[in-house]
Amino acid sequence: MFAAVFGMSVIGLQAYLIRVEVDVSNGLPGFEIVGLPATAVREARERVRSALRNSGFQFPLQRVTVNLAPADLRKEGSGLDLPIAVGILIATGQCSGVNCENYIFAGELSLEGLLRPIPGILTMAVELYKNQSPFIQDSSYTNLPKLLVPPENLAEARLVAGIDSFCSLSLADLIKSLAENKPFEDWQGSLLHPEAENPQIVDWADIRGQQQAKRALEIAASGGHNILLVGPPGSGKTLMAKAYAGILPPLSLEESMEVTQLYSIAGLLGQRGRLIEERPFRKPHHSASIAGIIGGGRELRPGELSLANHGVLFLDELPEFPRSILESLRQPLEDRQIVITRQKGSIQYPAQVSVVAGMNPCPCGFFGDGGKICACTPLQIHNYRRKISGPLLDRFDLHIEVPRLAYEELKSAKGVETTTVVKNRVRQARARQWKRLGSTKTNAEMSAQETEKWCKLSLTGESLLRKVFNSRNLSARGYDRILRVARTIADLAGFSEISSEHIAEALQYRVLDKRII
Repeated sequence: MFAAVFGMSVIGLQAYLIRVEVDVSNGLPGFEIVGLPATAVREARERVRSALRNSGFQFPLQRVTVNLAPADLRKEGSGLDLPIAVGILIATGQCSGVNCENYIFAGELSLEGLLRPIPGILTMAVELYKNQSPFIQDSSYTNLPKLLVPPENLAEARLVAGIDSFCSLSLADLIKSLAENKPFEDWQGSLLHPEAENPQIVDWADIRGQQQAKRALEIAASGGHNILLVGPPGSGKTLMAKAYAGILPPLSLEESMEVTQLYSIAGLLGQRGRLIEERPFRKPHHSASIAGIIGGGRELRPGELSLANHGVLFLDELPEFPRSILESLRQPLEDRQIVITRQKGSIQYPAQVSVVAGMNPCPCGFFGDGGKICACTPLQIHNYRRKISGPLLDRFDLHIEVPRLAYEELKSAKGVETTTVVKNRVRQARARQWKRLGSTKTNAEMSAQETEKWCKLSLTGESLLRKVFNSRNLSARGYDRILRVARTIADLAGFSEISSEHIAEALQYRVLDKRII
């Protein structure tokens, strides 16, 4: 007895159609799953056996062989439980008359036969929408693909309107609906509990003083640049980073879909069932592992770097992060993507992030502070700063000092702008970049050829940059980044050309180029 149904397996940001082939034959009772199953897939044998019995079906006392095709693709996760169970029922004739040819099943089974949610449903739906015909046996079939998922995943699956998505509470209900050709129940949210939004919203007006730092952050937000804030404890670095997230423009539809997929794969989307429209703001602690920041682990899941895609990665107390993590950031910050290679394979995740980092000037935090005496020795300061290597520092477009506020600055509300005002300027600057570069590309993402094309300098600007380049011994990367920051400053001012004033301001935001780190 033989049957075949379809499921899907997610690897990275790619979903693959899996043909679940079930053969039930005479012989010693056994249950084997072949086709490169991972541990969670192999454990489906016990879940499926118990789920069938507790749903009122019989598990065959015969030899059951399940093949997951293509056999050379490693299958991860528990999402193949449901198609395996349905395949066994069809092969043993316990649900006669059921036609599952045009269905794709995805879901984990509990021991009592209930369908449990799984990560990556949105990626499956997107892949089905892009390739709607590979699993169709009849070339004359013109209906939409039918994706059957657990109730908690239904809203997520329906974010993709180009396919039909259904859900069922249990295996027994699913088989009954298929056998009787009845419509599936349309869950309207009885199991969907929206997650609370992050209440920590910092308005730009909450930041007092620090005009130069706020200007630098506005430039970084406008051009998607990386920025490093250096200052004593309590000067407002963390507060400014939180306010920075509020002045970023909303995600485009394409960006929103990509971010939502990443959160779905990581199992962080929850049951909200809606696209993520606000740019993510991730702030990992410095005790996080390299897999937590970069990604990887047993299932090669995305890390904080990818979860901050199209948003902000805030690294507070930058020198406290292990050197291995800091150095591993160098390549993805340059290429805007991260490739994780392990023994089981290689996966690529996007890393189009703006990194906002904060650090103290020394271990005690008061070096250069006129109000407090630094207790660190020159050697301690040197060792502390050398934790940030030159190549990593070179990847920050702006580094700015954030001094301790005076009492008068702290109490003054003169000239304070709100988040709405600053956000409007940032959006206008980005609109100029999108018109020039296309899509949603920012100045920080310009290639060398685009930088040369769009960052032409006047004679005075060229002369100024030449002097600074030679005096500070800047690298070619530093040179390009100064030009891109100047381009962003010009966009904020509404200028089509870069003047010497824009270059001079961009050079002000490279304070650490003057020091030996």
